[in-house]
Amino acid sequence: MVQGRQERVSTSLARAVGEEISASLAPVDAELARRYPGDPGTRQPVHTVYVPGDVFAADTVRSWGEKALAALDEHAPDAASFASILGLGDELAEPVHDRVRAKLEREPIEDLRVDFEDGYGPRPDAEEDQAAARAARLVARAYREGTAAPYMGIRMKCMEAPVRDRGIRTLDIFLTGLVEAGGLPDGLVLTLPKVTYPEQVTAMVRLLEAFEKAHGLDAGRLGFEIQIETSQAVLAADGTATVARMIHAADGRATGLHYGTFDYSACLGVSAAHQASDHPAADHAKAVMQVAAAGTGVRVSDGSTNVLPVGPTEQVHDAWRLHYRLTRRALARAYYQGWDMHPGHLPTRYAAVFAFYREGFQQAAARLARYADRTAGDVLDEPATAKALSGYLLRGLDCGALDMGEVTRATGLTRAGLEGFAASRRGDLTASAQ
Repeated sequence: MVQGRQERVSTSLARAVGEEISASLAPVDAELARRYPGDPGTRQPVHTVYVPGDVFAADTVRSWGEKALAALDEHAPDAASFASILGLGDELAEPVHDRVRAKLEREPIEDLRVDFEDGYGPRPDAEEDQAAARAARLVARAYREGTAAPYMGIRMKCMEAPVRDRGIRTLDIFLTGLVEAGGLPDGLVLTLPKVTYPEQVTAMVRLLEAFEKAHGLDAGRLGFEIQIETSQAVLAADGTATVARMIHAADGRATGLHYGTFDYSACLGVSAAHQASDHPAADHAKAVMQVAAAGTGVRVSDGSTNVLPVGPTEQVHDAWRLHYRLTRRALARAYYQGWDMHPGHLPTRYAAVFAFYREGFQQAAARLARYADRTAGDVLDEPATAKALSGYLLRGLDCGALDMGEVTRATGLTRAGLEGFAASRRGDLTASAQ
């Protein structure tokens, strides 16, 4: 257009047409907002550590960190040896090694689940009662004294008939103990395993509603993770994706979907030697989970490896390489969380996570900086990509792979600016760049 010239703008439709369309779509708008609110924007732990109810102790978090550091000292005493085992480049050797050691000293476990299901097994009622009350006391004490992991809670027994009453009682004892010890901690997480039907999710919702009412808690205060460990949880008898119905049956209380590697594999008849998180059956299940959870605010977690880094150094190195590879594979597939079953898994969990974020840091930061400044580069990014780039950097910051100073220098953005891009909804082009 000629500079200074005003184009004549004409329309053909009456304003009432748009108003009528908006009115007709109002129920859809409300349904989209209710069912797909987007990511909550809170920190997602990079892993969940499971500790049996009878093994969990006041010093579990610190003890795991010390054992992980001891494993490093014994089997990879310096940055060069650790990098050589995992195949890290020279530019990552020192930064990753130093950050792994610092993480193990400062925050060795990000998410801990006291296990009263498979890791604990069937026990006399009186014994499990005592263990559940003890877990509540120790978790409350850890939060009170500042020694807790950022997220802690329990995995109860499932809603299947043989163990239903026991699972409900254990959850009741644990939550009641927390309330009596001063209240529910902000980092509380509950896990419901072996969910097969949406009705079992609905039952969990009713259980939590009853507890909230009994103690005068805000409605919706208690959420829970759904563990996907059966074929019926992925594909229902009518051919639909059960997991999608489970999310919506949770009525906003579902916080995560956790893949159970070995129960699910066994359910499909996969032989023990081939039960792993990179089996094609596992990939299919997690892909369905991922699509079902997209946009709902429910996060997806990968499972675990049962190959433990114990024994002679060569055997430990082999287990480390396997765990590192599986973790990196999961991260590339946007499964940002997994399970760790042994202290020896912590060095490679954090090495994989830190390498993932540090390797892509400069490119991601440069792309986001260009997008924020509206400058051209060799990649044409859209708002959705800016959201992904900022989310990537925020995850790196949350786990300790990146520092805010280096991110700000590379992007020109503060954390609030990053969060502005990460929180933007589809079609929203506005975000704070300061």
